[in-house]
Amino acid sequence: MSAAILVLEDGRTFSGKAYGKPGTTLGELVFATGMTGYQETLTDPSYAGQIVVQTAPHIGNTGVNSEDEESNRIWVAGYVLRDPSRMVSNFRAENSLDEELVKHSIVGISGLDTRALTRHLRSAGAMRAGIFSGEDACKPEDELLEVVRSAKKMQGQSLSEVVSTSHSFVEQPKGQSVARVAIVDLGIKRSTIEHMLARNLTVEVYPADVTADVLLSNNPDAVFYSNGPGDPEAASAQVAVLREVLDRRIPFFGICFGNQLLGRALGFDTFKLPFGHRGINQPVMDRTTGKVEVTAHNHGFAVKTEGLDNLQSANGYGAVRVSHISLNDDCVEGLECLDIPAFSVQYHPEAAAGPHDSNYLFDRLVNLISENKKAK
Repeated sequence: MSAAILVLEDGRTFSGKAYGKPGTTLGELVFATGMTGYQETLTDPSYAGQIVVQTAPHIGNTGVNSEDEESNRIWVAGYVLRDPSRMVSNFRAENSLDEELVKHSIVGISGLDTRALTRHLRSAGAMRAGIFSGEDACKPEDELLEVVRSAKKMQGQSLSEVVSTSHSFVEQPKGQSVARVAIVDLGIKRSTIEHMLARNLTVEVYPADVTADVLLSNNPDAVFYSNGPGDPEAASAQVAVLREVLDRRIPFFGICFGNQLLGRALGFDTFKLPFGHRGINQPVMDRTTGKVEVTAHNHGFAVKTEGLDNLQSANGYGAVRVSHISLNDDCVEGLECLDIPAFSVQYHPEAAAGPHDSNYLFDRLVNLISENKKAK
């Protein structure tokens, strides 16, 4: 196993061993705190452009299988772990993690102190980094650092079109359909679609660059914006489409990136978090019920509001309230519009992998559709 080195843009380096495909990769270095679900993390399109550090020390013991994939490929820019499993031990395994990374040409590094690395990111913040293995690891560190510092920053990047479906498609539930939901795929996970189908919703999935006319051409009962990577400030086209949805008072539900875009459509700003929220153990409080949910997160940007209640949309959509907040840092975790049928959350209610505390939000969408139909 050849040597590898992880170089951070602030000049710090970590030595390890090559894992996955040897070579060079660049991206934003972030950490994910989930103790399980590494395959779902790897195939989550929201991680496009990012080098992911797994804080759990032992990764790969259950291998990988096609059933647990959240998309048709691995999206992370690079992968960092401490102790890769030496063997696969699970009856569902179809391949080893190392072999899967090689198959998808993902450059990784193992055998380094991920606890020290995470603590550094926790204080210094997410930053650009590069993994160099094989012959590339032998180059002078100052030369490698220059390569890292020349890489693109996550701020200002629009990545939804990169990870989105290239064509629209429709999926029908097994039972009698109760409504049609038009989905803008900004980096959607397969589990989200499955949750909607399980609630007898017909889903129409559209590419990220869909126009409002096409999105609404079949008169959907609701519109859904998915999770996805990139800077919400760079997604002006998707915000413009969303404003047309809100103008027509069509029920709307957004998650993760979709929450940030709803915030911008309403007239709020978004900002980059120091190190973001990534993992399946993030505590969030539903301010309506007082219930605390353990939730799955993957985001580096958030919505900025002045206060939690009695907010007004600067773009004319009426009253808004913050429906959910993070109990770690008081970050806005959900928005609820009081004068139009729209709501969103910053986390992943499909939680694959993760807790099921937030699955009820898909039921809330069904109820919102039903109430809107009765009001007509």
